[in-house]
Amino acid sequence: MSDERSSEPTAPAEQPTFARLVSYFLGLGTWGFGGPIATVGYMQRDLVERRGWLDRQDFLNGVALGQTMPGPLAAQVVMWIGYLEAGAGGALATAAAFVLPSLVLVLVVAFFYVRFSGLHVVQSLFYGIAPAVMAIIAIAAVKLARLTNQSDVRLWSITFVIFAVTALTGAEIALLFIAAGLLMLALHAPPAFLRRRRGSGSAALLGLPFSVLTGTAVGGTLVSLGLFFLKAGAFIFGSGLAIVPFLKEGVVSQHHWLTQGQFLDAVAMGLITPGPVVITAAFIGYLVGGLAGAGVATIAIFTPIYLGVVVPGKWFVRHKDNAQVRAFVKGATAAAAGAIAGATVVLTRSAVTDWPTGAILVVSLVFTWRFKNKEPVLVLLAGIVGILLKGV
Repeated sequence: MSDERSSEPTAPAEQPTFARLVSYFLGLGTWGFGGPIATVGYMQRDLVERRGWLDRQDFLNGVALGQTMPGPLAAQVVMWIGYLEAGAGGALATAAAFVLPSLVLVLVVAFFYVRFSGLHVVQSLFYGIAPAVMAIIAIAAVKLARLTNQSDVRLWSITFVIFAVTALTGAEIALLFIAAGLLMLALHAPPAFLRRRRGSGSAALLGLPFSVLTGTAVGGTLVSLGLFFLKAGAFIFGSGLAIVPFLKEGVVSQHHWLTQGQFLDAVAMGLITPGPVVITAAFIGYLVGGLAGAGVATIAIFTPIYLGVVVPGKWFVRHKDNAQVRAFVKGATAAAAGAIAGATVVLTRSAVTDWPTGAILVVSLVFTWRFKNKEPVLVLLAGIVGILLKGV
């Protein structure tokens, strides 16, 4: 009898006020270090198991949505919970509370970074941090590939091809994600119309909106920032770090807004702060366009993520086991793993410039592989090592 009870979904023990829920997410955004998996674990522990504020199945539905739709998992689950409690406005409120602490911290750091970037101590700090960030990204790519690809040769082939293309050419990552997703859909679960008319126009229909999304931004700097980060938010498959190769291609190679060194520093800010890694967008936006740029970049990158939760949310819960959806996501996520690894190769050329930085990279690889969810600790330690090596 006890086994039957334990298998039932957890029923809310009490109905929290929405203000208390928002307050919880404000706190989670402040102390929620450890990455998306750890943050989702905190929410399950606190909201489902300890407080009983949320039904277990409702929570799992949010996790399933986050793993399938583009966007960082933790932020999507936060939005989903807010959506269940108070609709689209609730999703916006919980997301704002969750992102606000890391946004404030990033803006403070960005202010001092711009003001004192010429100081030797700042250069020493990031001398140690840059190779450590490369190790974190590399391990993330390996773990994502193993989790997604498992023993599927087709998925591993996609990962290796995208890795090679990204490392050698820095090609437009968004298009590669889409192509990989469509390839797996065609191979694993082709829809009926595609089986009847193999390639007879479906690509053109699907290509129109994506070509619009991946067009080059025009106009003023703020408009360009907004359009670029809208695209970025729409193609974060598999991990928040999947945005790194896309951002590197646009921010460094296409628009030349930042140097590779500045870009590595921006990624480090996303890793060292609580909340979602994509808060890196705020740091980049600040370097490019001050507070206005940070605001535009932050709103733009979270807009498609927000819409991906509140628009298809309930429909997705009913269709989350659809073969076509699952096949597309597997292909896109395999591509994301390859793109992350390829971008790591490109960026490491700037981060590892001598024997000390090479040693930091090796030690960081071992540290990241051995200790889970300790990335902020590693970045802080690497910064200290950089100062010790280069001096104040």
